Amino acid sequence: LLGQILDHWFESEPLKATLATDAVIGAMASPHTPGSGYVLLHHVMGELEGRRGAWGYVAGGMGALSQAIAQAATARGAHIFAEKTVCHVLLGRDGEAQGVVLQDGTEVRSKLVLSNASPQITFLELVPQDQLPKDFVQRIQQVDTCSPVTKINVAVDRLPSFLAAPNARDGQPLPHHQCSIHLNCEDTQLLHQAFTEAAQGHPSSRPMIELCIPSALDPGLAPPGCHVVSLFTQYTPSTLAGGRSWDEQARNAYADTVFDCIEDYAPGFKASVIGRDILTPPDLERIFGLPGGNIFHGGMSLDQLYFARPAPSYSGYRSPVPGLYLCGSGAHPGGGVMGAAGHNAAQVAIEDFRHL
Repeated sequence: LLGQILDHWFESEPLKATLATDAVIGAMASPHTPGSGYVLLHHVMGELEGRRGAWGYVAGGMGALSQAIAQAATARGAHIFAEKTVCHVLLGRDGEAQGVVLQDGTEVRSKLVLSNASPQITFLELVPQDQLPKDFVQRIQQVDTCSPVTKINVAVDRLPSFLAAPNARDGQPLPHHQCSIHLNCEDTQLLHQAFTEAAQGHPSSRPMIELCIPSALDPGLAPPGCHVVSLFTQYTPSTLAGGRSWDEQARNAYADTVFDCIEDYAPGFKASVIGRDILTPPDLERIFGLPGGNIFHGGMSLDQLYFARPAPSYSGYRSPVPGLYLCGSGAHPGGGVMGAAGHNAAQVAIEDFRHL
């Protein structure tokens, strides 16, 4: 249990609760849920520019990271087809992958196919079910993809000024504006209560909020004086109590709850808002192909990690379809902006390619 680990090492309740947020990020779980300690470990492993456990902003926004990878690939001869939906994986007579078919009917032939899509999309939508073992299909269908995350992107016309650390007169960003700001994290019981509400189908009345202002470090993201604020919030159930769906009214009601909370810490925040984009779990699934809205393509619980990710006997990036590999967050070691799954999958694919 994460709570026991934090109680062993720390005394300050706000510090324990702030650290606990990284143990439940993207997980429909409470700090008191068994196994939550691993999710914290997952978020502090690795390093950034030699600093262990550090995180950073990508200059130009997260899309700039994708562009950098794309440029590195094209410089080495890769051809990238953007905005081309893959309809299904092309299979040969012996059931081996031979490329992909696009929605417009175009066939892209290849000896190997690496899928960065979720295991659910890869194996339940892009591959004929009769080409896969029944127990494998059942396992993929049973992967827990429950997600509590609603992401809210906000444009503001001035920097938020927090009661705990008011802005300087010149309105320039202070050190705390350049960090991850955790709200409604005064104690772990608050997080547990927020989880309990969502487990019963109700969006948290006092949501866990992780607030970042990337434009405080990267001014090019917003016009002069203005800023972009990224709100990573939970807990929100995929389906609301009574089977209700996330309509516009429900979306805005939850966002208003989040904004009211921020207003308590930073008066004037609501008046500074120019626009907002609200992405509930169903939105994250529809727009980005995240199953259940899960940012990791599947829960990072102990029963879905290591040799069991995405399924027992298939944690080595190969799949039941020869020549088809899984290289995204649904593969070992899971989600996070670290590229480990893609790197490992590439090594396996290169090794197999040598023997073709």
